[in-house]
Amino acid sequence: MRSAKLPFVILSVLSVPLALMYLYLLIDTFTVSEPGSLIPSGFTLEHWRFLWQDLPGRANIWWVTLNTIIFATITTALVLLLSSSAAYALSRLNIPGRRILLGGAMVLHAFPSVTLLIAIFLILQYAGLYDTIAGVVIIKASLELPLGIWILKGFYDTVPWEIEMAAIQDGASRFYTWRKIVLPQIKPALAALAIFSFLASWSEYILPQVLAPGNHAQVLSVYLAGLIADDSHFDMALFKSVGLFYVLPVFALFLIFQKQLMNMYGGGTKG
Repeated sequence: MRSAKLPFVILSVLSVPLALMYLYLLIDTFTVSEPGSLIPSGFTLEHWRFLWQDLPGRANIWWVTLNTIIFATITTALVLLLSSSAAYALSRLNIPGRRILLGGAMVLHAFPSVTLLIAIFLILQYAGLYDTIAGVVIIKASLELPLGIWILKGFYDTVPWEIEMAAIQDGASRFYTWRKIVLPQIKPALAALAIFSFLASWSEYILPQVLAPGNHAQVLSVYLAGLIADDSHFDMALFKSVGLFYVLPVFALFLIFQKQLMNMYGGGTKG
């Protein structure tokens, strides 16, 4: 028992400084302190004023939050829809060059999105989607698809082929079999992929910054980065408050769905 508890104790001790940093971050957003002092001198909500009034030269925080939710939600929906159908085809159908397609998908995923920015920028310019949420959604979903296809294909491979054959012999269509019989078998993978895609989209900065720089299409990551652009008016406490506002939904999702996230690499559910 002692040997089993030892790693937990060591990790707990090592995590104390990090926990204290986050605690001080939270306290600092609700208090005022004298320069150079670590002890707060009073309580204030001034650092959270961005919630009820627009900051000078900044977009409305609730409009930016709505943009971020739309961006992350639609991207997640596209990744789930396209990944689940493409992975099923690659798993069940005898497609010529299937191995090449899978290998190419992973090679594409290995390239950082920064290396593709110039080409993506030109494509969105020609398509009239530059500086729009729709354009960023399409690009982000496209970049997340290879990993989603690869992961779901592995889960589809663990579903026995016999249950599909039985349904087809009973008169069910291929689409009905996929939707009603196969998809429920890989629910853990779909849930994990949905959470992973949402978190990846929520935290995305480079693509929205370059492809949708305008205030009308701004997301929270770009809004947060804009607070440090002007050094002469930089407010550290305000920056911490906006950062906390930005990270709280992600923290809550991780606490609620951490088991589903672990299932992403754990294999499928056999029927």
